[in-house]
Amino acid sequence: MIVKDEENVLERCLSSVARLVDEIIIVDTGSTDKTKQIAGKFTDKIFDFQWIDDFSAARNFAFDKAVMDYILWLDADDIIMQSDQEKFMALKKELTFETDVVMMHYNIGFDESERVTFSYFRERLVKRSNKFKWFEPVHECLQFGGNIIHADIGITHAKPEENINDRNLKIYERLLADGKELSARGTYYYARELKDHKRYEDAILMFTKFLDSGSGWVEDNIVACSELADCYQLTGNPQKALQSMFRGFWYDTPRGEMCCQIGTYFKEERKYRQAVFWFELVFRLEKPTISWGFHQEDYWGYIPALECCVCYDKLGEYEKAEFYNNLAESYKPGSDAVLQNKRYFENKRQSAIPKEL
Repeated sequence: MIVKDEENVLERCLSSVARLVDEIIIVDTGSTDKTKQIAGKFTDKIFDFQWIDDFSAARNFAFDKAVMDYILWLDADDIIMQSDQEKFMALKKELTFETDVVMMHYNIGFDESERVTFSYFRERLVKRSNKFKWFEPVHECLQFGGNIIHADIGITHAKPEENINDRNLKIYERLLADGKELSARGTYYYARELKDHKRYEDAILMFTKFLDSGSGWVEDNIVACSELADCYQLTGNPQKALQSMFRGFWYDTPRGEMCCQIGTYFKEERKYRQAVFWFELVFRLEKPTISWGFHQEDYWGYIPALECCVCYDKLGEYEKAEFYNNLAESYKPGSDAVLQNKRYFENKRQSAIPKEL
């Protein structure tokens, strides 16, 4: 792990992983709080690293300190839940040296019932002897290969709510000020940072540059089209927004997330028949089972079902509207939105019953 000023979350993280691993390596990049004292409860392998605005450099330094056969990496605001700890222990017993990389779910979004709604696979366990290296100063990535397996183990991102900071944005802009050229990945993540900071016109330029380069990873290309569409919507250019959404189909078969974005566009334009087409299309798509891209579960069932309910109600087709509300309930029983719709339809039926004189 690499850490800095993580006293609020570090003990929670290390407590969740302590019994799973044979060594814990902490690389501190300049903490001024109790981070190192907390780490000392779990390990004596605590190293200082002078921060140079480069996350990959710090992670490579941490990897170089490892001596065990495999390396697991985490961030301080990650935890491994009890059920996933048991799966992890089982994996350790089954793992053979033929495995170079173990991909695990990274769960970063949850609904009110703590059900995972947003996750994606990340390389989490890698064979040390392969000497895989981290690249990119911000939003770093590990370049890996070999025999890759996918494990049904989740790493839970339990980050406390906080305001968006400009640390990453400043790193990118210092690189550019120094005359450095961003990679395709760097351009993509710089564009996302610009969007997060509401610099939409700048973000449009960077997302467009990234997509036009033709060098992006397919999953990043698809998300970039969606993000670019958001930026155009937020700057009052709906036609460009729709074009950006359709551009996402160039890279792969339609995804539930993009179909819902297009459906929402038409719904907001009050073109409910067109909106329904895109929401219903989701139910005819093959949902990815092993994808390294972002996966938002609700967009593959619950959300399009709810949206179909709304659109069919607007079209006066109430039986279809109720059908889709019931379908939404099958995905998420007890949902407040579903229950509210049930009351709405019941009230509509009651008001249609003739009053006795």
